[in-house]
Amino acid sequence: MAHQNSSLLTSLTAPGANNSTRAGGTFTTTERRALFLKLFSGEMFKGFQRNTIARDLVTKRTLKNGKSLQFIYTGRTTSEYHTPGQSILGNSDNAPPVAEKTITVDDLLISSAFVYELDETLSHYDLRGEISKKIGYALAENYDRKIFRAITKAARKASPVTKTNYVEPGGTQIQVGTATNSGAEAYDPDKLVTAFYDAAAALDEKGVSTEGRVAVLNPRQYYALIKGLDGSGIGAYLVNRDEQGDALQSGKGVFEIAGIKIYKSMNIPFFGKFGTKYGTASATAPGTTDPGNTGSFVGDAMGDEHNVTVNDYGQEAKFNNTCGLIFQKEAAGVVEAIGPQVQVTSGDVSVIYQGDVILGRLAMGADYLNPAAAVELFCGTATKPAAFG
Repeated sequence: MAHQNSSLLTSLTAPGANNSTRAGGTFTTTERRALFLKLFSGEMFKGFQRNTIARDLVTKRTLKNGKSLQFIYTGRTTSEYHTPGQSILGNSDNAPPVAEKTITVDDLLISSAFVYELDETLSHYDLRGEISKKIGYALAENYDRKIFRAITKAARKASPVTKTNYVEPGGTQIQVGTATNSGAEAYDPDKLVTAFYDAAAALDEKGVSTEGRVAVLNPRQYYALIKGLDGSGIGAYLVNRDEQGDALQSGKGVFEIAGIKIYKSMNIPFFGKFGTKYGTASATAPGTTDPGNTGSFVGDAMGDEHNVTVNDYGQEAKFNNTCGLIFQKEAAGVVEAIGPQVQVTSGDVSVIYQGDVILGRLAMGADYLNPAAAVELFCGTATKPAAFG
């Protein structure tokens, strides 16, 4: 067997290694891939951050060494005039009343892919980067859907503080329009704006802070507000006149209504689907024509997630008339035991299978906190959707 002459070894450059060169030596597999894995982790997290909007709109806590986290509600109290000489020992009725809410972490949520090393070698594009983004998107989609369902749940709940004479306000449900056999008014700019002002007034009346009020709508509702009524009607006054040209057409022209900042998402409950629902107008549909070739991920059925998770996110039928959410940060909470993370096989496992399993994972749970801070918009019926969970 011929022996290698160590003096002839080149100075290997490994773009994925943490050190740029190693003269006269070689890198282990782990060393060669160190930066690649970090790059992948960054791509996955960017994909997650890009597609999730709910995470920063509600109350978020990190959980360590436990399965659930306790949130405390503190109700209101009264004031009274002091009588000279009388001891001050607290209100005689033991106010303010206190209640608790516990949010438990659901089972581990994962999204994974196996990347064959030869495919990666032959591909002319960044295979891992593309896969990482899609894994991030999948986790973000599920994350937002749970939170939005929890906010809808809040809007249908009474406050947990129910002490006599100290009952706190609960959630709010507002009908968009007046039709009882068609959901088409869910796309009517005037009807939506009226609902926004009703929601703002209700939140004011229930003592909810004006800071951090937001709304999340279906994309077609969002664009209907920008378009207005061909330049007339209430909707015409919602366009941010400082935004021009491409900025306006991008869907960022509507900035707020009644102090409520507006977002759009395909992950909100919308007539029993996620984000959109096609078909003729009916009591449970807005009457939007399918544009065709929408694929299998558009208009996903909501499923009955109370059967597959720890927290109750409601049965699909519970959202048959839901068409938008308006809320403040205190409406719902999310507890994270494991934030969005990446795990990748390496070493002997990679050698045996000639590739790597790339895994994105997340452990979280969401539920309502303060019902008074949540407003559900519904359409197509005069009957408010029933509470659940």
